[in-house]
Amino acid sequence: MGQGINENPKAQVILETDGEVILYKDFFNLDERDRLFQALYSEIIWQQETIQLFGKKYQVPRLIAWYGDRDKVYTYSGIAHTPQAWNSTLFLIKNRLETLLRAKFNSVLLNLYRDGQDSMAWHSDDEPELGKNPTIASVSFGATRRFSLKHKHIKERKVELELSSGSLLLMQGETQHYWKHQIPKTKKPVGARINLTFRTIQ
Repeated sequence: MGQGINENPKAQVILETDGEVILYKDFFNLDERDRLFQALYSEIIWQQETIQLFGKKYQVPRLIAWYGDRDKVYTYSGIAHTPQAWNSTLFLIKNRLETLLRAKFNSVLLNLYRDGQDSMAWHSDDEPELGKNPTIASVSFGATRRFSLKHKHIKERKVELELSSGSLLLMQGETQHYWKHQIPKTKKPVGARINLTFRTIQ
């Protein structure tokens, strides 16, 4: 795949109170972004999940995949996810993240947003199996989408970002205790976006 990583990516501090959020806007170069998007789009085993709310079943508005070490089962929205085995593309991205961040990840949640009507509702990545102060490394490929953050206790505290292809958003410290995040729907014509959130299941 070549040298797709920027060896000295510029870090932009987004939040440093009640958690830490850092954006590396150009973590992968232009050529690598396109190659990785195409590889992930075709190689990953995508699933359309259904959840039940208030007695009614709804299709999750995006496609999902869970990959990782063999025993790293992850449960959220009442669904237990058994991991698919790592492939070479995921290993490449994982190794580069671990080199930059000096962290270890044993799993990754992938979301495929097919168009502007696919979305992710407000939530925090605070499931018990992620540990007390999880480090979440979020990588995006494909179309640019808006990413919103809001404080759980202070309504005035909100942040909105445009996450472009090849970007890395790092959430760590107490971020999941104090903040929620979402990918809202948009009426603008947008192409497909793939997001990977690397994490460590305890």
